[in-house]
Amino acid sequence: MFERVTSRFPRTSATRTRAAVLAAGLGTSVVLGVGVAAAVDNTAASGAADAVQAQAAAQSKAAEAQAKAVQAQADKAQKAAEAKKAAAAKAAQAKKAAKAAAEKKAASWIDPVKSYKLSASFAQNGGMWAHKHSGQDYAVPTGTPVMAAHGGTVVKAGGNGAGDGPAYGNAIVIKHGNKTYSQYAHLSSVNVKVGQVVKTGQKIALSGNTGNSSGPHLHFEIRTTPNYGSAVDPAKFLRNHGVTV
Repeated sequence: MFERVTSRFPRTSATRTRAAVLAAGLGTSVVLGVGVAAAVDNTAASGAADAVQAQAAAQSKAAEAQAKAVQAQADKAQKAAEAKKAAAAKAAQAKKAAKAAAEKKAASWIDPVKSYKLSASFAQNGGMWAHKHSGQDYAVPTGTPVMAAHGGTVVKAGGNGAGDGPAYGNAIVIKHGNKTYSQYAHLSSVNVKVGQVVKTGQKIALSGNTGNSSGPHLHFEIRTTPNYGSAVDPAKFLRNHGVTV
């Protein structure tokens, strides 16, 4: 009988082969696991980045909204301040205008008497005057208050026409600005004196019938000098200064 010889090499090779395959499979699994883990990590990182970006966008939007609200509040406050300033300026302007109107009224010309009737006019011819009539006559009863037609300084006052002749009777001459003088004649009484400063509308005399007069009235003149012979149309002058004559 022949002796049986058994070889162990083939079995070992198969075992090694199987081990190699298992090892390869394990390596593949490991590699695949690492890839999957890396993919999971990348996804997580991407999600976190998106979340951070979204949060940053939300914060930016909130900050922008807050900035707009602050700006709107500032604009509102500025508009309120401008409106207040405009109202104050308007009030100041109205006050200034009222003051100017009051000053203008105080400085304006007026009729020298009230409740009158116009009689002899300027430059009228007649037997009562050596030349044409030099003023405007206001027919009023004796004792009617005579007022300064405009503010100024008394430069003539008294009898004998205050120096212009007896035909004027008792008279007054007031100096105003801009080479303008007013004269009041045929007075029953004189209530001012030379050098006295008078205001517009101030009572300066009482009307009468003194001098060359045919009846009680006020003779009123506007002159360019304090003396007779420089008279201009007083009614026209007063109308040009806003007075209804």
